[in-house]
Amino acid sequence: MFRTLSSLAKSPITAASRTASRSSLDSLSKRSCQQFFVSCHQQIRKMSEEVKAQAGRPEGPTIFSKILDGSIPATFIHEDDMCVAFMDVSPQAPVHFLVIPRKPIAMLEEVEDSDSALLGHMMIVANKVAMKQGLAKGYRVVVNNGVEGCQSVYHLHIHVLGGRQLNWPPG
Repeated sequence: MFRTLSSLAKSPITAASRTASRSSLDSLSKRSCQQFFVSCHQQIRKMSEEVKAQAGRPEGPTIFSKILDGSIPATFIHEDDMCVAFMDVSPQAPVHFLVIPRKPIAMLEEVEDSDSALLGHMMIVANKVAMKQGLAKGYRVVVNNGVEGCQSVYHLHIHVLGGRQLNWPPG
């Protein structure tokens, strides 16, 4: 059914070949089309995240510091004196939330020994919120660090993703 480019160049397109092509396209399931669209959307988002990450560390307040100070509204699904959690605005899985510290730490490579209690607390919060979000079958925890780690917001944050079978390797 599929022809090479050289064979197409040598043969005229007939009504029969057009009909066969149309019926092949029509036979694609709606699910296949949706999967293709989702895959394309994910690739575009990935490219935009990579572009932002390649720009490096911006000056001034981050979107997360604005969420923490209330100048950008967000609904917290967890809140305590050390960190907050909220749903990602551009989810990459059925459940995708972020855990961010109240303390302004730009990136993982800048944490100090004195931050160990905070980091441990954030991991415990990630697990507790994951369980409340129905992720008992499993979830992925991600921390991006630096340009090559595709960090696009320079305020330390933990991504928690789940609600479907995740693929490996991630990227």
